[in-house]
Amino acid sequence: MISDMKNSAVPLCARALFLAQLLASFLFSPALGQNDGSGVVVATYNISAPQGSQAELQCHSQRMVWTQDRLKDRQRVVHWDLLRSGPDHAMERVIDMFSAGDQRIYNGYNQGRINMSKTAFKDGNFSLVIKDVAMSDKGIYSCNLHHHYCHLYESIKVQLNVTRSARKERRFWDGQKAVFVVLVGGTVALPCVNRRPIWTEGNSQEDQQQVVHWDRQPPGVRHDRADRLIDLYASGERRHYGPLFVQQKMNISATAFSQGDFSLTISDIQPLDQGLYSCHLHHHYCGLHERRIFQLTVMPPVPQIPQEPTDEPQYLPNEEPNTNMVDVPPHVINVILPEQRNHFLQQLGYILAILLLLALVVLAIILLTCHRKRQGLDFDPRKVESPPLPTVTYVGHTSCVKKECERSITDVKSSNQEETKLDYKNNLLKEAEMSKLCSPKAIDLDREMEKPSWK
Repeated sequence: MISDMKNSAVPLCARALFLAQLLASFLFSPALGQNDGSGVVVATYNISAPQGSQAELQCHSQRMVWTQDRLKDRQRVVHWDLLRSGPDHAMERVIDMFSAGDQRIYNGYNQGRINMSKTAFKDGNFSLVIKDVAMSDKGIYSCNLHHHYCHLYESIKVQLNVTRSARKERRFWDGQKAVFVVLVGGTVALPCVNRRPIWTEGNSQEDQQQVVHWDRQPPGVRHDRADRLIDLYASGERRHYGPLFVQQKMNISATAFSQGDFSLTISDIQPLDQGLYSCHLHHHYCGLHERRIFQLTVMPPVPQIPQEPTDEPQYLPNEEPNTNMVDVPPHVINVILPEQRNHFLQQLGYILAILLLLALVVLAIILLTCHRKRQGLDFDPRKVESPPLPTVTYVGHTSCVKKECERSITDVKSSNQEETKLDYKNNLLKEAEMSKLCSPKAIDLDREMEKPSWK
């Protein structure tokens, strides 16, 4: 049985490559994108456990949950849809058919002119035949294959154009889909061929199609020489390998295929148990092959701290331990559920918006401060220049007294009359006291200042 299973796994590798993209969307584990012939490596884990303890290597897959396929005629279905090329681009269902062979046509106008082969799910030919082609039939047709049990979906698109000229009939590939140009009133078969066994073969022995097995690689041993530990089929058949003590300490739950939990439990872990463990999940009917790798490391045993014996409580006289008891409320366990990713992104957006607002406020404060400092420098009182004070020149030589007096009289006439008159009198008096020789001239100047011309 094992040899037949391994031989059948080789041609199914092509299906596993197609399913690799679908597996990434259904599984929560990070895909490593590796394929080594034994299945797609979904994830790897590093696990450490103390010596003597019990470890559980968790291997989950909801797609491997086993349910009897009593309605297999409703599990596989094909339907053709038409996307019209009009202004509204309406999509309508044309025909569908289940694996039982029953066809359902949605538009009464197409009765008798549109059909599919009743043996489509046996020979894999799901082509759509259209008789008496009309101009209203043009558009993009899509052939959709669904497998509800295996959660598979495939789609093929074909474009149909209708012409009235026989010379324009042709078929070509536009880079994305096949294009058929058909004459009005003719017959056309839009191709949709898929002969993969998952669409053409029924599931007569489902219990032998699903199997899980665990392998172990000791340190330094290659994968192709790994030791088989256990096999478990969906029918309940179980096979253990290796020595008896290994069979007794490693096991899988009997409800693995009903719950999708294929975890391996290892009891009384010892240093010889460390190595590389791999969980292989095979669903031959659906073409599903997955592999999960666990690196188990055995740590030293955890020392147990001895507990000191405690004395019994001493009760007071006439006091029984069962009297005056206070009811202790039940313990409450708080369960914190992880937040969804969308909620986390929303909270992160709020935080970033607040930080941006604070940055804008700080920038505005800095700009206002710089503007105030610049205005203060423009109006610095230290830079204001005071007008020069008037200076008075005293001439000590007697021969220049008359010439200086005439120059002073000319300056006095161009200034304020009253202030200049007072200042000029003071200057003349000082010059008269400084020089006795100038006293007659000062008297003449005094008389000259009393003339009406100063009024």
